[in-house]
Amino acid sequence: MDIVLLLTIFVLAMFLGFEVITKVPPTLHTPLTSGSNAISGITIVGAIVAAGAERSLLTTILGVVAVVFAMVNVVGGFLVTNRMLQMFQRRDADRRG
Repeated sequence: MDIVLLLTIFVLAMFLGFEVITKVPPTLHTPLTSGSNAISGITIVGAIVAAGAERSLLTTILGVVAVVFAMVNVVGGFLVTNRMLQMFQRRDADRRG
């Protein structure tokens, strides 16, 4: 019975997340990426705890997979944010002239 409840919450969270993300205006993407990186950092901590709990082999494997996915999300988020911020920096030619 617990698995049905967890799957229901997961599916509802997916639909809610999709609806929220599609309604975000483009001007808010950079601040949301920064917020997403912070949330992914919290996810990394939880995944490390899950991986290190050693309750079973499955929880350890899922914890390691969660750490990898969260790290990819954080690194990708920082790369995207950095690239967007570089678009607003002056070029060397602009500073000389």
